[in-house]
Amino acid sequence: MAHNPIIFFDGVCNLCNTSVQFVIKHDKANLFSFSALQGNYAKKVLPGFNVDFDKINSILLIENNKLYTKSSAALRVAKKLNGLLPILYVFILVPKFIRDWIYDIIAKNRYKWWGKQESCWVPTPDLKSKFYD
Repeated sequence: MAHNPIIFFDGVCNLCNTSVQFVIKHDKANLFSFSALQGNYAKKVLPGFNVDFDKINSILLIENNKLYTKSSAALRVAKKLNGLLPILYVFILVPKFIRDWIYDIIAKNRYKWWGKQESCWVPTPDLKSKFYD
């Protein structure tokens, strides 16, 4: 699991949790591991990438020891999923400032539009091996 790409997500955000479940469902090659931003693993690993926890409003992806954020992270994840989802990677051609501007609007309003949980989502026992604490 240590060499898999790791998706860091907001564990109390309903949109983020739904997105993680979507990735799990469409990750037929079992490539991705996950960690809530609120978890111990994120607090241990992300400072090495100069991540400021007070400013995170995005999913983060670490792949091949490189950090991807916002739309770049989301598109890199989509590229590795099954079905037609890799087609979404074509949006990488859109300038990053435009992609991230749209991403930021959604991220800023995610709690208002999709809600927030009182605590982090807990994976089922079958999925627990995909998650870092």
